[in-house]
Amino acid sequence: MTTTWLSPAEQRAWRAYVESTKVLFDALDRQLQRDADMPHAYYQLLVRLSEADGRSLRMSELAELTLSSRSRLSHAIARLEERGWVIRSDCETDRRGQIATLTDAGFDVLATAAPGHVAAVRRFLVDGLSADQLAELARIGESIVARVNDA
Repeated sequence: MTTTWLSPAEQRAWRAYVESTKVLFDALDRQLQRDADMPHAYYQLLVRLSEADGRSLRMSELAELTLSSRSRLSHAIARLEERGWVIRSDCETDRRGQIATLTDAGFDVLATAAPGHVAAVRRFLVDGLSADQLAELARIGESIVARVNDA
């Protein structure tokens, strides 16, 4: 197999993408840790549960939506259960499945954390881009996800 090395322009784009995603997620994680005492990964779980019917999702679906391995998700949900933000129950239609449900306390924590998180997303990403750049960023992200999922 022959490797086609990245051109200088390709290398610049690749490194800028990697560095930008790393510094952005580090900044968002720091903001959530400071303001809400939770990592970004927990915030993403709470958001997905808050958006679901009945604030509940099968664990397997939650893993897919948050791009988490099942073992990592199980560990995170256990930590969220300890905080009283999520409860886990057996699925009534499938004995092997489990359901994660956002509690009222978890919803309240999310509602308190959301304004600061949205402000950080605006500050670090949205407000620094034009409408055209933001639309292009969305198209680029969707293209990357589609290519990876098709592979």
